[in-house]
Amino acid sequence: MTVRFKIALTIFVTGLFTAVGVVATVLFAFERFEHESTYYRASAFLDRVVQQHGDLFELQQRHPQEFVELLRSLVLLEPDTQLYLLANDGTVLASSGQARLAPGFKVALGPVRQAIGDEPMPYVMGDDPERMDADAVIAARPLRRALIRNDEPMAGYLYLVCHKAALPEGRLAALRSSFALPALGLIIVLVALGTGLAAWISGVVVRPLRQLSQAVAAVAREGLDAGAPGAARIELPAASRDEFGQLGLGFRSMLDALRRQWEALRRLDHFRREGVSNLSHDLRSPLTATTACLETLGQRFAADPARTEDRQLLDVALRNTRDAARLVQSLGDLAQLDEPKFALRRELFDVAELLGDIALRFAPRAAALGVTLTAEPQGAGPARAALDVELFERAVANLADNALKSCAAGAVVTLAARRVDDRVLVSVADSGRGIAAPDLPHLFDRFYQSRHSVAPATGQGGRGLGLAIVKRIVELHGGSVAVHSTVGQGTTVTLSLPAA
Repeated sequence: MTVRFKIALTIFVTGLFTAVGVVATVLFAFERFEHESTYYRASAFLDRVVQQHGDLFELQQRHPQEFVELLRSLVLLEPDTQLYLLANDGTVLASSGQARLAPGFKVALGPVRQAIGDEPMPYVMGDDPERMDADAVIAARPLRRALIRNDEPMAGYLYLVCHKAALPEGRLAALRSSFALPALGLIIVLVALGTGLAAWISGVVVRPLRQLSQAVAAVAREGLDAGAPGAARIELPAASRDEFGQLGLGFRSMLDALRRQWEALRRLDHFRREGVSNLSHDLRSPLTATTACLETLGQRFAADPARTEDRQLLDVALRNTRDAARLVQSLGDLAQLDEPKFALRRELFDVAELLGDIALRFAPRAAALGVTLTAEPQGAGPARAALDVELFERAVANLADNALKSCAAGAVVTLAARRVDDRVLVSVADSGRGIAAPDLPHLFDRFYQSRHSVAPATGQGGRGLGLAIVKRIVELHGGSVAVHSTVGQGTTVTLSLPAA
């Protein structure tokens, strides 16, 4: 359900309930007015009857039948009313109606006392002896006997019931024309007004929000280069003084600031990669030459026993020079892999065969260290993937090299590949010293080295670029890297790649 529909529905329902409330209020007011006018008219009628006939009880006792005819004659000009003579306890003594009441029939005295009380009432609802299933507007007046007795201050009550008569066709038609049709017209007008207001408000509210949502989606889809030549145009709310205009202005300012910062970062990153690449290229030649010179001197000193101390110093210099050369090579390779335009040369390959070649390549070194290096046989199905074979072989070789560096004699290093659903999982597991838990989250960070021990990720003499290169190669293949390690039990690095 969209915001626009919610707003329209809210306004529509509000208008409809408002219209219904207005009609209900008018009906209630109309009914109250009818009750009040009926009550005041009935009270005035009873006042006239009491003034004209002060001996009603004597008449009823002497001439019961003539008294009933008197009551009926009194209400001839008061349609839809019935007149009753009540005793002190509410017993009906005489009635102007045609219905025959049971002997000793009584009406409730509570409404009667309200009607004759000193406090004025808008109207009083009481019993209708002929229709006891519904209340009726009643009026009452106390009656006294012509001969007042000391023990009987009040003889009874004159009780008038006003029936709620059905409207005749003429009055019903008049009511429809004067009330029902205007009320229906009012409802239609309110609903139409609410619908129009909903359409206008939803347009005012939803349009800027939709534009902002589309702008955010464009930035998420195209990055901060959105808006550049050839990119999709981002439409933002027009600048205005309302909240949406200010929000659009703030979003536009934020987007411009982010683009400027992104452009500065991109230039800085390009300068960094270009500088690292150039520095790596420039340092390779002197380091290669230095390594060659040191190796030549080492060969010359090897035949001279007097040069033993010099040969030891030369070995240290040669080892550091080779480490520096490897570091420079890694920096250059990583800078090349970070290039946005770098493209893989993919070909379909069985990863298990590649692992077998790598195991053969490292077998002599593993044997010299006393480490067992094995490549597990292929599983039930071929683990085929589209790989840049040279790069991926280098990634697995880095992992195997790190595993051998972390293992002592008697340890085991296992290379394995298997297909799971639509992924190819390549793992390099060793039973070496393992990696401390605080180091695991930072294992693939560039130039990170454990403070507790030399991590297998970097190797002895490494500088924290081995696993960074592995991670970058796997990411270029659309995969991910995971590491599980326990100190003293070993480490398993798993590469997850899309299967062919």
